[in-house]
Amino acid sequence: MPNLPSVLGVGIDPDTRCIHYNKPIDIVAIKMKCCGVYYACKDCHDAMAGHAIELWPRSEWDQAAVLCGACGTEMSIREYLDCANQCPACSAPFNPRCSNHHHFYFEIAGS
Repeated sequence: MPNLPSVLGVGIDPDTRCIHYNKPIDIVAIKMKCCGVYYACKDCHDAMAGHAIELWPRSEWDQAAVLCGACGTEMSIREYLDCANQCPACSAPFNPRCSNHHHFYFEIAGS
């Protein structure tokens, strides 16, 4: 089991999967801009944090804010968005459908 930073979530497992997203490839946690805490997903944040999610502005996409649950590597937002759904450190696959939710976390054109 990797030595991960603390990740919060509902029913979280050692690889950062939660009750909301628990397929084998659901191993990405996001550090929330609003509170600086890693959560397994936006729904876990909504259930546990008591405040709204703030988007990471493009000007801060070089901040380490994405975590691989397989190896514990922290990536910048830019590294994560450019990684082609695979951890740059351990090559673990990430769920490509996570891109459907990027607008909940990151300032994307039109969000």
